[in-house]
Amino acid sequence: MPKKVKSKKYKLKTHKATSKRFRLTGSGKLVRTKGGKSHFRRRTSKRTKRLLDSMVVVQGSGLVKRIKRLAPNMKK
Repeated sequence: MPKKVKSKKYKLKTHKATSKRFRLTGSGKLVRTKGGKSHFRRRTSKRTKRLLDSMVVVQGSGLVKRIKRLAPNMKK
């Protein structure tokens, strides 16, 4: 009787750039940070700079699906 060949279980690797840019809230929503915060901020108004601090909920089911596939172990 031939030996049964075991199929390998591959580990899922997290896409590190995705895990740094996105976060899951307690209710399960996917949120992202805003861009444009690194340099050339001297001439922008204080109000605009303050608005860049807030997180934005990711819209679109396709984007959410892709991000969750890239970072499967994302914590709530």
